[in-house]
Amino acid sequence: MPLASSLASPLDASRPFLDVAASVLGRPWRERCGDPGQQALATTMTQAYGLPDLLARVLVGRGVQPAEADAYLSPRLRDLMPDPCVLVDMEAAVDRLARAVRAREPVAIFGDYDVDGASSAALLAEYLRALDVPVRIHIPDRITEGYGPNVVAVTTLREEGAGLLVCVDCGTAGHEPLAAAAALGLDVIVLDHHGAPEALPTTRALVNPNRLDDLSGLGHLCAAGVVFMTLVALARRLREEGVFASSAEPRLTDFLDLVALATVADVVPLTGLNRAFVVQGLAVMRGRGRPGLAALLDAAGLNEPPEAWHLGFLVGPRINAGGRIGDAGLGARLLTTADPLEARRIADELDRLNRERQAIEAQAVAEAEAEMDARLARDPERPVLIAASREWHPGIVGLVAARLKERFGRPAFAFAVKPDGSAVGSGRSVVGADLGSAVRGAVEAGLAVKGGGHAMAAGVTLPPGGLETFGECLARDLTEAVSRARAAEALLIDGTVSAGGTTAELVRQIQRAGPFGQGAPEPVMALPRHRLVDAAIVGNGHVRARLVSGDGQAVGAIAFRVAQGPLGLALLGGIGRTFHVAGTLSCDRWRGAERAQVRICDLAPCG
Repeated sequence: MPLASSLASPLDASRPFLDVAASVLGRPWRERCGDPGQQALATTMTQAYGLPDLLARVLVGRGVQPAEADAYLSPRLRDLMPDPCVLVDMEAAVDRLARAVRAREPVAIFGDYDVDGASSAALLAEYLRALDVPVRIHIPDRITEGYGPNVVAVTTLREEGAGLLVCVDCGTAGHEPLAAAAALGLDVIVLDHHGAPEALPTTRALVNPNRLDDLSGLGHLCAAGVVFMTLVALARRLREEGVFASSAEPRLTDFLDLVALATVADVVPLTGLNRAFVVQGLAVMRGRGRPGLAALLDAAGLNEPPEAWHLGFLVGPRINAGGRIGDAGLGARLLTTADPLEARRIADELDRLNRERQAIEAQAVAEAEAEMDARLARDPERPVLIAASREWHPGIVGLVAARLKERFGRPAFAFAVKPDGSAVGSGRSVVGADLGSAVRGAVEAGLAVKGGGHAMAAGVTLPPGGLETFGECLARDLTEAVSRARAAEALLIDGTVSAGGTTAELVRQIQRAGPFGQGAPEPVMALPRHRLVDAAIVGNGHVRARLVSGDGQAVGAIAFRVAQGPLGLALLGGIGRTFHVAGTLSCDRWRGAERAQVRICDLAPCG
């Protein structure tokens, strides 16, 4: 049975959980609900609403008040969806889109080459096509075109007959190409969510909850969320104008699978409206009504109902593989095709590209980690890591940066250096260090050609020889924030469980508080004093293990992508020893049987 309370009393809540002051990853462990006030809220939630104690503690640890528990566990769009017109420029965007619908005017959609961009483009295209509006999607090539709209593409789209250009998941900083579009007679709408500069390009409408004059409080939406809200407003307008009196109205809820996919894959906070998008979008996805997603789930070998983490770790990387090292338009074509055979062909190609991407990434990550090990040996307090190579494919630098951030616990950038010395890079950050703002500062200071992004992820293009000055700029802007983040770093434990209490029923109980992701961390359980009886490398650098509690009960465990790091080495070299183990719980389904397993994220030797 899971243990509902901590092994430390409220009076000594300042002590590390299980006395783990430094795990094998160098982190102290803390109880997430160690404060007496939080424990009282959990007790209230259990007594007043009949929730299991562990589930109540999980909810309180994510800021849920007792009276909010029911709504949190069953989020509904009708309760959480604000009026879309709280977004600046929404009325203007809807005016122009409604005009295009009435006139069946050709519309060009320009999207980003990642999952959010492909999903946003597919979402808008599917809705407009259902209303007999001619649509052309253009996803730029990462290598030859780069991020965002460009003059050549805009010109081509105009020559092909488009009267309206809608940029999704890009365009907020596209001054030159959008000015060119206007000069060509193209009306432009931008539906985006990236951090915005003070000066915006001239457009018919620029809907972005992160523009400086937008007070909607919806800055946590991904681009597909912004597009969905735009379609809600558009549907309302068309309904008022009687457009649906003579034609069927598309069911917007049928498109929530795309919004859920983008929301998870773009790592935006899974709070509020985003939680409802994902919960209801997963329900749509489980119906397998979209041929492209059904084919991709099959290609990924997923033979169970998809969950949020499947979108981030199985589906998203395969769609991204096209934009990283192949045809950037594959993702949008997959998500919009109605032909199962075409869907299977594209899904198989994306699966192949993903395997190729993994091999390229593995080599680059090994090189980058070796370089950072050497640099940190000389300068252990370096706040931001920057790795660069002339050999790296530009499509995998974001993945390299993510691995460096995971391994070393601080913001990291990886750059692909071109023959002329210029560099294209991508960065990933830690909570509390706003990478997107720092990159925009570098652009404004003239140290970068272009760049932008979110607090947790950003992209940038540097001039020849600009790596060193860019690194100095980031270090200056982020040192204090990174220091605060690292000082506060601790693994937060939600509860304790033994091997025998790690059951599929317990997993289902915890999953009621999901979906989990950015802003809603997956609950971490501690397994105190368990003996490691087996550990071996499997797959692509994973370590599979088996844990036995003092009463002889056993549970399977796995740690992903750790074989060469301190966690993997501790597991592989610790057979026969007793550890406090920390991890998240999941269900492993095999031949109809369901078994709980532990996804290990940390451990500490006992004593």
